Amino acid sequence: MAKTTHGASRLDAARWLRSQTAGSRKLVTRTIAAGLLAGLFTILQMGLLAWIIHAAVILDNSAMSLLPFFVGLVLAITGRSLAQGFQARSAALCSHTIRQNIRIELLSRWQALGPVRLLDTSAGTLAREWVEHVEALHGYFARFMPQQILCIAVPLMIVIVVAWLDWLAAIFLIISAPLIPLFMALVGMGAEKLNQEHFQLIGRLSGHFLDRIRGLTTLQLFGQTRAAAETIHTRSHQYRRVTMRMLKVAFLSSAVLEFFSSVAIAVVAMYVGFGLLGYLSFGPAPELTLFSGLFILLLAPEFFQPLRLLSQHYHDRASALGATEEILRRLESDPESVNSKYAFEEHPDEPPPAATVATEERIVIQSAHVAFPNGRVGLDSVSLVINRGEAIALTGPSGGGKTTFLHLLAGFLRPCQGFVRVFGYPAGEQRFGWLGQSAFMVQGSWADNLRVTCPDATDGMIESALQAAGLGDLLTSRSGGIHSLVSEAGGGLSGGQARRLGLARLFLADVDLILLDEPTAALDAESERFVLASLQRLSTQGKTLVFATHHPSLLGLATRVIRIDGGRILNE
Repeated sequence: MAKTTHGASRLDAARWLRSQTAGSRKLVTRTIAAGLLAGLFTILQMGLLAWIIHAAVILDNSAMSLLPFFVGLVLAITGRSLAQGFQARSAALCSHTIRQNIRIELLSRWQALGPVRLLDTSAGTLAREWVEHVEALHGYFARFMPQQILCIAVPLMIVIVVAWLDWLAAIFLIISAPLIPLFMALVGMGAEKLNQEHFQLIGRLSGHFLDRIRGLTTLQLFGQTRAAAETIHTRSHQYRRVTMRMLKVAFLSSAVLEFFSSVAIAVVAMYVGFGLLGYLSFGPAPELTLFSGLFILLLAPEFFQPLRLLSQHYHDRASALGATEEILRRLESDPESVNSKYAFEEHPDEPPPAATVATEERIVIQSAHVAFPNGRVGLDSVSLVINRGEAIALTGPSGGGKTTFLHLLAGFLRPCQGFVRVFGYPAGEQRFGWLGQSAFMVQGSWADNLRVTCPDATDGMIESALQAAGLGDLLTSRSGGIHSLVSEAGGGLSGGQARRLGLARLFLADVDLILLDEPTAALDAESERFVLASLQRLSTQGKTLVFATHHPSLLGLATRVIRIDGGRILNE
């Protein structure tokens, strides 16, 4: 059963790879045309070279009489080089275009899944998908895909020329040609499986390593650093073994294919040699001349070269199939397969058009029902209207549905029944502000962290936002100012200061809706005061605030307090 599934997924991956070229047909055609032109120049080059030698040795022509042929030979070599360069450039551009489109598709899928349904996916795994898996497709689109056509067209042109010179030599080439694709396919079967295992292992290893680095302080506190290091060593050793097996298959397959092509060329060389020496009297052998014999010998390696290139690039295909199966798991993943804890059916009921127009200044939640596969109900037919500029406090016991409610407004989750409209638009389609219990940080300066939400913000705008968030005094005390460094884990700032840096993003972004999940949790009294003052300032600016909290001061800030328990609104 597993084999059947693997075969089906491999077929789906191959079909998906072919479908990605639909928008780049011109580039693909240009690449193949350049390869065919390079093949024609190759035939011309070998013909001129054979004729020059034949004319000089057999016909005893002078060097001056051969000068036009030398000029033609130089032009043929130049044309071949230019055609090969244009082929490589077109192939690289084609691959780049397709891979960019795939990255856009991945990004759209991540956005559609949202942060809630990606909670169980490591950042290392996502980074691996975005960088390594997509980059692994380059060889397929730039080399293997056009070579599939060239390995048929170029040898066909050569065998036609050889058949015109000597039909028996052409038969030798035709008989020996299938050996290379045959062994290439046999080797490729094992290579594809190894490549898939390779991509799965490196994805898990990347995520595992990143998680251990992030939790290094906790591991040290509990004395688990040695155990973590041993686990990483074990997994790294497993990855090394798979990599070495892949290299072994690649080297052995290349040696076998080179052997068979060399034997085939040797057979043709023996035939031509014995024919020129007069030892063969059957077929067209007695009619061989130095020109025809040398032309055939020069074309024989070129006949096998496209096939050998295809066999080399077959490993690009195997790598691409392994990466594609991982990419397709993400692109075709439904909520249940991505994160079963937060999975649900995505078939929300849409409101009538008139309702959309009438609710442009309000947030409308109508009979929204969120259920999870484990049977737990996140929200049970919740209906609520929030006017623009209101400050709504969500309170209630843990697990009652407050965070689910915020995720619903953010568009991270969609109801399986009912609908959510935020100022006339589906939830998540317009910009909004979000501040969780821990502020998201990137490695860099304060300015870098604020420009995550507003890339075009000036230094003055950033300073004003930091002042509004209560970080003015701290900003003045730092010699680097807004260029002071902060780590991904918030190093360089206290927990409260990091939370206020997150609040500064909200001032800078200037959004209408701001969602906050326990904004004062685990903060000291001074940090709480600054956070409350910042939220009060945002509220007076007319922003719509919805926050989950148990803090009395925050409850006092709210225009309405809504209690949620068991997925239901108990009071308004």
